[in-house]
Amino acid sequence: MKKQPERPVLITDAARSQDEQFRSRQIRYVTMMGLRAGCLIAGAILISANPPLLPVWLVICALGMVILPWAAVLIANDRPARSKAERAAAAAAREQEHQAALSQYAPEEVEYLTIDAEPVEGETAEGERWSATQPERERKRR
Repeated sequence: MKKQPERPVLITDAARSQDEQFRSRQIRYVTMMGLRAGCLIAGAILISANPPLLPVWLVICALGMVILPWAAVLIANDRPARSKAERAAAAAAREQEHQAALSQYAPEEVEYLTIDAEPVEGETAEGERWSATQPERERKRR
């Protein structure tokens, strides 16, 4: 009995090389654009053959010719999804940057912005009583 060759063991979680990723995106793009060309040729054949439900078939071919280039470009420019480890590392890096930005300012150094607004009825900024008619009284004083 022949012994089956052993499969190589994966010893790293390294991503595929940039060249491999680029090549697979090229193949997907060319395949989708080939399907688009097939839709164009099928549409031309359908018009000359005049089959039943011709408008339905032509609409399907037209949608293929319009949607496939858009989808092909999106897929060709897309990078592979990040793994959980990559997402966790990116989140940790963002958190470290956030903590570093916060720690560079001491609480005493932070100058808070105070927004002056009209006082709520019943009290002024100085603690006096205030009513809705007070602005009218102030206008009469002027």
